[in-house]
Formats: sequence, structure tokens, C-alpha cells
Amino acid sequence: MLIVSPRMAAVTQEKQYTPSLLSFFVYNPSFGPREGEEEKKILFYHPSEVEKNEKIRNVGLCEAIVQFTRTFCPTKPAKSLHTQKNRQFFFEAEDSYWIVMIVKNPMVEKPNKDGKPPTIEYQEEEVLDTVYGAVLRQCYSMYKLFNGTFGRAMEAGGVELLIPKLEKFFYRYLQTLHLQSCDLLDVFGGISFFPLDKMTYLKIQSFVNRVEENLRLVKYTAFLYNDQLIWSGLEQDDMRILYKYLTTSLFPRHSEPELAGRDSALRPEVSGNLLHYGRFLTGPANLKDPDAKFRFPRIFVHTEDGSEELHLIVYKAMSAAVCFMISASVELTREFCERLDALVGPQLTLLASDICEQFTLNRRISGPDKEPQFKFIYFNHMNLAEKSTIHMRKTASVSLTSVHPDLMKILGDINCDFARVDEDEEVIVKAMTDYWVVGKKSDQRELYVILNQKNANLIEVNEEVKRLCATQFNNIFFLD
Repeated sequence: MLIVSPRMAAVTQEKQYTPSLLSFFVYNPSFGPREGEEEKKILFYHPSEVEKNEKIRNVGLCEAIVQFTRTFCPTKPAKSLHTQKNRQFFFEAEDSYWIVMIVKNPMVEKPNKDGKPPTIEYQEEEVLDTVYGAVLRQCYSMYKLFNGTFGRAMEAGGVELLIPKLEKFFYRYLQTLHLQSCDLLDVFGGISFFPLDKMTYLKIQSFVNRVEENLRLVKYTAFLYNDQLIWSGLEQDDMRILYKYLTTSLFPRHSEPELAGRDSALRPEVSGNLLHYGRFLTGPANLKDPDAKFRFPRIFVHTEDGSEELHLIVYKAMSAAVCFMISASVELTREFCERLDALVGPQLTLLASDICEQFTLNRRISGPDKEPQFKFIYFNHMNLAEKSTIHMRKTASVSLTSVHPDLMKILGDINCDFARVDEDEEVIVKAMTDYWVVGKKSDQRELYVILNQKNANLIEVNEEVKRLCATQFNNIFFLD
């Protein structure tokens, strides 16, 4: 299917305004069923300074929209409401617990002559339901990772416990929500895996087994290198949201010039004859500090019976990081942390150096990096594997992409088309510049390619994508 896109036309002296968060709230309609009790429905509302009657009015409107749409399809209530200025997103996170996010549409301010006020044009089609619907679900998943379900808080202490939990978490989390940076990667919520040879992978597996054998308290382990996952003992959905927290929040906060190998000038800890670069990213900053606090963040993961509360210990040496998860019922002491540090630090330092050397060797064999004629995003729904050469950096606060935002919007549009069909599909889009955009869906895998070929025709673009699939994604795609 070929689509000619009219996008990416020349822009005059205009002011562009990106999407922004207008309001975000959590409510439960069963908490204020009678007239005069409407305020009891509202469990959290941002911004908090909004006048009470306006909060009640906005929540009531959302409740009415959901109820109205249920008359047409009881099993599938409304997910979004489109207006000229705003886009509203609804998500029933748990039975009768609704989360609503209202986004101000992007707009263009065009200057007028003769001193007239500028003309405002709202670009309501620039906001993709799939992207911001995924962002809303991520908000709940991240809350649940650190607090458990809403129902759990209600059982433990009722509304008096739930409301402070919601306020404490979302007050901070919403500040990291940069809606202008959201794109197709938020829809996928994937995991970037680090490529390794078999021998190095077996070394890591052996390391995890040894640590879990020596530190019997450890229930789950995850191993990452360069912010990419290598090993995880968690269920897929738990690892997906933990990975997002680590790579967009925890690791960026502790970023430092990484070590290239064992012989770094950074002052190491000495353990026997081995240089030891290990340190805790969560928990005690310095084990030798007599006032160090041995408290770790707690997370909730899925179990057959519901959920399980765990201490999250994140320990790093050079570019390698390991997450150890231990039952929250256990009290973690200085002695345990010292034992973990002495056991893990030296081994992780060696492993990190081995991985670095192997990675450097593989890059040398594969030849120097050349700027390719194409950029791509790949996602596998089965194992959540994600790879992007479009994103130079992606954190909670910034998304640096090497392509124009209009091209990212086209990728999102193609993804929406793929979501509507179960069959394998291919879409080719010619933008109004020198760019071609190709989307391929095969089984549970999706590939999006952006080609910069000025004089190419449809046949040449198709052949170029075939070559890419043969070299980069051998045995993955079977489309002709």
C-alpha cells in the first residue's frame, strides 16, 4: 500500500506549542454515590490548586462519558474523547478505579498583519491515542510497581491510606512526564537486550547462580550492561516496568563517566588482589559511613496468589548493573550489605571488563561504524525485544531522535493501521521530502524503516528494505 504524505511542508514564522498535561486525576464513582458527596469520589487530582467545584464538574463529566459509551458497548467503555483543544484519555486501572489524563493539543500560532492578534490553529490530529493511552497505562504500572494495587491500600488502611499514597507518588511522577517526548517506543514499552556471545552469556548465568547460592535471601535477579538487559528471573511484565524505571529514572540519576576497562584511573576499592569498583545505587551510598541507612526501595511483583513485596537492591560496577530482589519481610542489615559487596563487587568488576573487551572485539571485527542510508525501529511482541537506531537517547525527561517529528508521527500512524489487523502487512509511505517510510508486520514482529533516498522509486525502496531484512533481521521476516 503506497501513501503520499502531504506532511513536512515548509514552515513560516510561526510559534509551535507541543502537547502538554492539563490535568490528571483518579476517581472511584462508588465512593460518592449520593448528591452532595461527589467530592468523595476524587482520590487524586492534579493540579491540586484547581477549585473544588471545578474538580467535581470535570470528574462528573468523565464519569458521564464513560457511562454513556457503556450503553453502546458494556464490555468496552470509552478510551478517549477528542475535542478541538484537548484530548481526554480514560483507563479503568482496577474495578471502578478510573485514571483520567487530559492533554492540551499542540497548536500553531500564526502572526497576522496590521497588528491583529495571532491566529491559533489546534493540531488535534497530531496527538495519537495509541501513544498517550500507553503513557496513561504506564503511569498506573509504575505506581503499582512501588505501591501495589489500589485495592491493596484500601484493604490495609482504607481511603485514609490510599489518598496519601496517590499524592506522594503522582506528585513526583507527573513532573517527569514530558508528553512532547512520547512516541512509538512508549506504545511498545519494550526492552533493549545486549548482544552477547555464548561463552560470556554462560559466565553471567554462572555468576547469577553463584550469588543466589551464596546469598539465599535473593529471590530474583536481573543483570544489565550499558542499560541493556542480559538476564532476568522476573516475569516479563514485571521486568518490562522495572526496566523502564531503571533506564529512565535510576540510572540517569547516577550517571558518571563509565570505565572502559580494568585499568581505569578511578580510585577503586581493594578486595584481596582484585580491583573492586562495585557500589550500591539503592541503599547505602558508603558502607564505611557509620550513619549509612540500610533501607532499600520496595517493589511489588506478580505471583500466582496476587503480588509479592520485595526489597530492590541495585548494585553497579563499571557499566554492569545487577538487581537483587529480596522478600520485604526480611530486615536487611549492615552485615548483609557488606557480605553482598564483598561477594559481588570483585566478580561483577571482572565480568564487566570481560563484556567490554568482548564487545570491543566484536565491533572491531564487524568493521568501522558507517552512517547507514536507513534508520529503523524493531519490536518483537513475544519477548518484548526492542531496538532503535532512530533514538539517540531516551529517558523520562528527554527523547533525542535523529529524525524529524513528522516522520515519527508517520511511524505512529502506520502502527495504528497494524493494530487494526491480525494479518501480516506492509505499508510504504512517500513523504513530501526526500524520505520514504516503510512498515512491515510479520507474525508478532514489527519493523519500521526510514530511508533517505531522494530519487528512489517504489521498486528500489522495496529492494533496499529487503536487503536490510536479509542482513540485519535474517530469519525474522518472511514477507516477499
